[in-house]
Amino acid sequence: MTDLKNTLRQVPLLAELPDSHLNWLIEQGTEVHLQPGELHRKEGDRADHVFILLEGEVRITQKVGNEEILLVTYQAKTLFGELPVLLGDEFFWASGRAVTHCQILELSNQAFMELLSSCSCVMTKILRTMAQRVQEVQVISQQREKLVALGTLAAGLAHELNNPASAGRRAVGQLRSTFQELQPLTLKLNLSGMSAKQQQFLGALQQDAISRAQQSIQLDALTISDREDEITNWLDERSISNSWKIASTFVAAGFTIDWLENIETNVDLSTLDDVLNWIASALMSVSLLDEIDRSTERISTLIQAVKDYSYMDQAPLQEIDIHQGIESTLTMLSSKIKPEIAINRDYDCDLPQISAYGSELNQVWTSLIDNSLDAIEERMKYDLAFAPTISIRTSCETDRVLVEIADNGSGIPSEIQSHLFDPFFTTKGVGKGTGLGLHSAYRIIVGEHHGDIRVFSEPGNTRFQIRLPLQLL
Repeated sequence: MTDLKNTLRQVPLLAELPDSHLNWLIEQGTEVHLQPGELHRKEGDRADHVFILLEGEVRITQKVGNEEILLVTYQAKTLFGELPVLLGDEFFWASGRAVTHCQILELSNQAFMELLSSCSCVMTKILRTMAQRVQEVQVISQQREKLVALGTLAAGLAHELNNPASAGRRAVGQLRSTFQELQPLTLKLNLSGMSAKQQQFLGALQQDAISRAQQSIQLDALTISDREDEITNWLDERSISNSWKIASTFVAAGFTIDWLENIETNVDLSTLDDVLNWIASALMSVSLLDEIDRSTERISTLIQAVKDYSYMDQAPLQEIDIHQGIESTLTMLSSKIKPEIAINRDYDCDLPQISAYGSELNQVWTSLIDNSLDAIEERMKYDLAFAPTISIRTSCETDRVLVEIADNGSGIPSEIQSHLFDPFFTTKGVGKGTGLGLHSAYRIIVGEHHGDIRVFSEPGNTRFQIRLPLQLL
């Protein structure tokens, strides 16, 4: 006991304790020895003890996704594990593992609280240490939260960029093949000895075909199938090559049998095959160019969304458009928004711009919308008749703007709503949430923007209300 008491005396927090208190501490504690690499406590274990590291090193990590993130490494003669206890958390939000051989004195929560109440000098030092650790851990974790969010958005953005990029590349390949068919057909028709009237007809025919294709309406699958069969039969009766291929092109362009018979009437039968294949190739070329245009436009839109989201090349504090920030966030999260999820917008078109840190506010929108998507996906697992909806509303309230983000997901239990903005508090499973998303949102809205954030929730109706001042003083 004497050796243990001398070791405890070397712990700075306990240096001023009288022998009677040290003896009581030893009686209340449980001595534990760990081998290098051995797990001490894992994330999600009940936070029912506080620890005094007498010898060795302990690494404190938190699991984010499939990755273990190092928070801190504690050296010998250190008290640790007090944060969850003093913050009122029921479970440890991080794991501890021995780096070297460790000797640890474990104190129950009750014994730890008795120590604090019986010795003001220890309480003062522990609270000062706790405040410093909370600040340090929050700084580290906030940076990690940003990186996690960035990683999530980057993965979604890569997916979103890959789709139009792949479509564009595929269209380029098909366009190259189509041109290889179109050029010989054009040359062959030029050499076919058509009259000037027939050449004029073909020129007008091409323009008419393109115009019809651009104005065609989308048909249901059954109608498309029936029309393709009808046109294919018409083509086969006239021994037109590639009938199955060009029939689908003609149907997509909105062509009818009457339109085809008009062509048959105005050209030589010997050139009908070449004319129809030439028209089909021209239509395909225009269609592929349109697809390339849509793909590059989508890529441009995504890149602009990234710039809008991050406020790239712009001052941190500026006059911002709330709606633009929300829309860029929705674009960034588009890979996670399933087609069946409705996004209802009720924007106040007269909403003024506000003085704010744009990129930080976009982090808030990301966190809230992402949480709504998680709640919706949770309800979709058990409610097959569920119509998933996220509603975003904005309005002006005298000298403040209101942003409300609501969903009809599974809801937040009333008993935990008061803890939502606490650091490290999360309702998600171990490794699925850092517990800093809503805390960071609170810090950004209340701390940086002097605003207000509130939550109202019941099953099928969860609403986060954010109020921001028009001018940030």
